[in-house]
This record gives sequence, structure tokens and C-alpha cells, in this order.
Amino acid sequence: MRRIWLILSALALTACLQSAPNVIYITATPEPSSTPRLAQATFTPSSTSAPAPIPDPTRVGSPLAAGEIYTVRPGDTLTGIALSAGTTLETLLRLNSIANPDMLFVGQQIILPAQPTQEGSRFRIIPDSRLVRAPGSAQFDIDRFVGSQIGYIRVAFDNVNGAILPGAAVVRRVSLEYSVDPRLLLALLEFKAGWLTTILPNEQRRNFPLGAPATASGIERKGLYRQLIWAADNLNRGYYGWKQGTLSRLEFTDGTRLLIARDLNAGTVGVQFMLALNNDAVSWQSQVSAEGLYQTYFQLFGDPFLDATEPLVPLGIQQPTFGLPFAQGETWFFTGGAHGGWGSGSAWAAIDFAPPDELSNKTSSCYVSDYFATAVAPGIIARTDEGIVILDLDGDGDESTGWSVLYLHIAAQDRIAPGTQVNLGDRIGRPSCEGGFSNGTHIHIARRYNGEWIPASCPNCPSDYARADFVLNGWTVVALPNQEYQGFLVKDGAERIAEQFRGVLENRVSW
Repeated sequence: MRRIWLILSALALTACLQSAPNVIYITATPEPSSTPRLAQATFTPSSTSAPAPIPDPTRVGSPLAAGEIYTVRPGDTLTGIALSAGTTLETLLRLNSIANPDMLFVGQQIILPAQPTQEGSRFRIIPDSRLVRAPGSAQFDIDRFVGSQIGYIRVAFDNVNGAILPGAAVVRRVSLEYSVDPRLLLALLEFKAGWLTTILPNEQRRNFPLGAPATASGIERKGLYRQLIWAADNLNRGYYGWKQGTLSRLEFTDGTRLLIARDLNAGTVGVQFMLALNNDAVSWQSQVSAEGLYQTYFQLFGDPFLDATEPLVPLGIQQPTFGLPFAQGETWFFTGGAHGGWGSGSAWAAIDFAPPDELSNKTSSCYVSDYFATAVAPGIIARTDEGIVILDLDGDGDESTGWSVLYLHIAAQDRIAPGTQVNLGDRIGRPSCEGGFSNGTHIHIARRYNGEWIPASCPNCPSDYARADFVLNGWTVVALPNQEYQGFLVKDGAERIAEQFRGVLENRVSW
């Protein structure tokens, strides 16, 4: 594509003009996903104790060792290299004694860890439809369940963006935002910290119940909300990483590396991946066995495979016809290519558009737009929240069934009310910086089907991964592999480039 050609040309010209090596500044963050087979109903509950199939023997992989050498090319990021190699950024920093992870040089040689040869556990923990907030999830009464427990979850509160919320409300919020089933989040809270049965866990378990480090990527992780969003994002990262074919190995704090068993379903891999973080291989083997998290889940909610929805997204699924998310006759700016639907782990389901406001009379890059975001298709508004509007296309008001569309950064001012029936082009609210994270007014739009995030574009995904092109009024999203926020819209030979700036012609889009 033209953007790649321009980058390569610019790098080549720079090399001719100076003797110093070309510098690649990191602008992208990781990507996830892949799954061969979906879960099958394997067990039937008969008591409060789960059936105990014979677990896999403990497998211990090889300690971390240097493997092959990778030579940095234009467009590479260290995070992208780690992703492709099935390792972590931290491992590459350690193996290569790299002080600044935000800078690479074309031609730089990166030592990769040795490839594992042994597989991890083959035990299936949970079906896809009990990791994803899928059909049936909305019927689970979080408040009633939490109210029936004797443990700390009943009295826990946390500060969420300035609002003091009880534990049940925090679980509900994270479940909705990340589209992760609340029962899995509750089972993890019990399994890791005893929050459902222990009246007063110790201080460490109260502050860090899911084991996320105090800080991760510079972000504080203390408290229920931050611990849950860390867990949910990494459950998604494992789930979609397995489905999209970018995740095939697990790495542990003791240096052990294991291949993910090839016949697992994505829900199980999501759990395995999350539990592998900040954990050693021996402890992990116990936690992903029949006596681990699965046993806790079974005791709380019964057999997760009993009423599993398979598959969540049918192979060959087609997206309904979508218009652009703004009014006809207006020209907006395509400012962000494929990136996380909610959090970086969620399948890179979203893209961004900025409205054509006159900025000379704005005092900040964050303002409430004079323009309106509009419905891309007919449906019903299933939910609104801080910056959020959910458009449900099947009309049942349940965002965990059928197609749904997330709009983010919609200001409270003039935001449409939940329950409203809309047609293509109806106004839903004004773009702003409200909700999530934004340093400039725009709208973020992403798709889900049966609660599963659908990638905006997935050029390197395996053929058995069910997804549908993201098409808006004939404009199809095309992503650049491993480059978050980068990409194109293409239509009838025309091309628009994802650019954060307004002073270019290449990112202007209209009906």
C-alpha cells in the first residue's frame, strides 16, 4: 500500500542523508487471537463437587534460553516482535539488555527466546460462551448472587472514575465494558482471593485480589476495579489471540515456556493465558487442572459446558449493511485504524472518526462537538453509560445476542436515551472525550456478535476464524498487521489513510 511505500522511501532517504542508523519510534501496541475447535459439553453436575477427569501429567518446559536472531525491519515495534515470537516485551528487554523499549534501529538484531517443545495442559476449563458475555449472560443476576454470599464481595466498594460503587456494580461494569461473562470474573475472585467466602481477606488479597502487579505498564492496579479490568483484558487477549492465530505459547515467571495444546478452545486458552501471568509453571499446572479454577467455578455455578452456545460466531457470517456513523453531506476524518474494542486485548475491533468542527474557536482538543454521530443501521439503543451508546441490531435490547455496535466518547449532552428505536442516520449524540481514554474529540466505533468482539480487519487470521469485513457505506477497513491504530479505508479503488491530523486530504471521508 501507498503508506508502506512512503515509509520505506522516507527511511531510505534518511539513510542517504545521514550516517546514523534509522530510528523506529513505537506507535503500536500488541494484538491478539486463534482457535481450532470449540468447547464441547463434557461434564454433567451431580453434586457440589465437580467430576474429576484424570488430569494431564505435569509438564515442565525448558528454562528461558536464547534462540534465533531477528533482524529489525522498517515498521517493526518491539511489542510486535514479541507478539510474533510468542513471548513478552519484558523477556525481550531482559534477553537483549535493551534500556529504552520505545526505540529500535533498522538492522538491529534481536535475540528471541528458544522455542518450547512441550505442550501445556489439555484440560478444558470453560467454553467460549462462558468467557464471553454471550447469550444467556444477561439473565445472570449479579446483585442477587453477590447478596447471597457471606464473603468480602458483599461489603466491598471501590472508586471508579470518581464514583463509589459496591462490588456487584464493579463486576457488572467490567463485564459489560470488556464483554466478559460475570460468572467467570466472580469465580476468579473466589479462586484467587476467597472474596466470596472469606469475610475479611488479608490486606494483600483485598488490594490485589487477582494477582495483577501493583503497577503494570505504568498503570496502578490496586483495588477491585483495576484488578478486574486487568483480568478481563488479559482473558480477552488470550481468547482472541488464540482465535486469530497470534498466540501459541505461554511463558512463566520461572522462565518456563510451553506450547498451548492444539485442541483447546479459545475460552480455555483465555483462562490459561490470564493465569499464566505473574505465575510459575508448576502453580499454573495446578490452577488449570480439574482441581483448579474449574472446580471453583463448578461449585459456584455448576457445569459451564452444560448449556454452551457453539459456535458463538458462525463461519461465513456477513455483517448487515452499515452506513457511515455521521450525516450524509458531511466530511469527517478517519483518525484511527483497527485497535481494541475495549482495552487492547479485545480483537482490535474498533476504528475512530473525528468530526469536522472549526477548531479555531475551541479552547481545548477535548470539547463537545457541534456535529452528531448517527446510527449506522436500524435497531434499538440497548444501553447508554458514561460516553457509551450501544446500538442493538436484532431489536431485543440484549447486547449479548446478535449484532451490536459500540459507540464511545458520546457526550452526555444530547445523548440518546436507552430503549429508543432508531433508523439509519438517526442522531445518537455528540462526539467528545467522555468515557474511556481520549485526548481529542472523536467517536470510537466497534462491532460484536453474540458478545464476541469482531475484528475491524484481520489480514493474517486463519481461514477457520469466523469474522466479517467492517464495511461502512462501501468503505472497507484494512488493517496493517501488528500496527495498532494504523490502516486504511478502501472503496472502488479509492483509499483513505488513518491519520490523527486534520490538515491532510488522505483521511477525509464522506457519503
